[in-house]
Amino acid sequence: MLAILGFLMIIVFMVLIMTGRLSAMIALIMIPIVFALIGGFGSEMGPMMLDGIKSVAPTGIMILFAILYFGTLIDAGVFDPIINTILKIVKGDPVKIAIGTAILALLISLDGDGTTTYMITISAMLPLYKRIGMRPILLAGIAVSASGVMNLLPWGGPTARVMSALNLEMSEVFTPVIPAMVGGALFVLFMAFILGRKERKRIGVIEFDYQTIAQLTATVDENNLKRPKLIIFNYALTIALLVALIMELLPPVALFMLGFAIAITVNYPKMKDQKERIANYADNALSVVSMVFAAGIFTGILSGTTMVDAMANSVIQYIPESMGSHFTIITAILSAPFTFFMSNDAFYYGVLPLLAKAGAVYGIDPALIGRASLLGLPVHLLSPLVPSTYLLVGMVGEDFGKFQRIFLKWAFGSTIVMVIVCLVLGIIPF
Repeated sequence: MLAILGFLMIIVFMVLIMTGRLSAMIALIMIPIVFALIGGFGSEMGPMMLDGIKSVAPTGIMILFAILYFGTLIDAGVFDPIINTILKIVKGDPVKIAIGTAILALLISLDGDGTTTYMITISAMLPLYKRIGMRPILLAGIAVSASGVMNLLPWGGPTARVMSALNLEMSEVFTPVIPAMVGGALFVLFMAFILGRKERKRIGVIEFDYQTIAQLTATVDENNLKRPKLIIFNYALTIALLVALIMELLPPVALFMLGFAIAITVNYPKMKDQKERIANYADNALSVVSMVFAAGIFTGILSGTTMVDAMANSVIQYIPESMGSHFTIITAILSAPFTFFMSNDAFYYGVLPLLAKAGAVYGIDPALIGRASLLGLPVHLLSPLVPSTYLLVGMVGEDFGKFQRIFLKWAFGSTIVMVIVCLVLGIIPF
């Protein structure tokens, strides 16, 4: 009964946000409450919701201060040289811009953190997309696709969870799937080429004189906010922040709070300017962070009612015995919807051990199950339960449901390509 209730809740939620009947934030709050009441959990809902909010609080606060930090740097003109250099290279060709976006996102994703990838990629490329007339939603889709492939890196999170949950080494899980990551990255570049070609057909190659564009931009931008004399300091501060994030010198939320405090104090020492800058970012920050806390209610109820456990167990129980020898393929396929509808922690610590035990019955090594479980990660990042994706969509000013409708098929494409590479190279058996 709990499993049926859980599946119905997910279906209703997805239908409502993808058809535009409810905004994602309202759906994340209302739908789980309604289904918890239907399931008879009314008296227990409060603690469940609070637990869910607590679980996402560090991420929500981190995203808030990440928006403030990178917003300050954008205003100070830190990314202007990057944009101008890209303008010179791509020369108004949407195909080159899209491919350049994919390469940039893939490289930045090496740090394993989706939030950082989105903040830097969108901050650097969004002004260019707007100048050329390309749709910003494509920028978000390319960025999330790149991050979905690179999320397999051990310091990205999921791979570390697999190794921890199944007591495996990196050489057993991550190293063998590197060719699959290469295949996924090539698919992202292919996707960028296709999307760029569609944009080229729609708007053409924009011919312009670079110097004229630079002068026009200078008149449009708020030049009183630019801090060209501080650009070296701002670059050094950003590099130091990224290094500290990768080395985990402090919790990410603390690092972004400290980074923002330093950035805004140095760039805008006057109290009046600081208040204006913070007020300028408030709209974007509020819409993104409120979505994160709404997602906390959804995950809190889904986990607290044990609907998520019942859903996982029901799926595993209904796998026919005749399919047992193909359990790695089944795991790879299931990893996409499972990580879409539940958190990474719930899947890798709750469901994956069950899948490994079921596979062991058919003589399948847990390491193979672990590798297969990573292949659905491109789909995971389009989940309504991933806070950084709300940041991404908010930065480009697009609707979350529309974003899913356009890019879910591409995310499944990445997963399919990685599965095929694994099968062809024998990384997982058929």
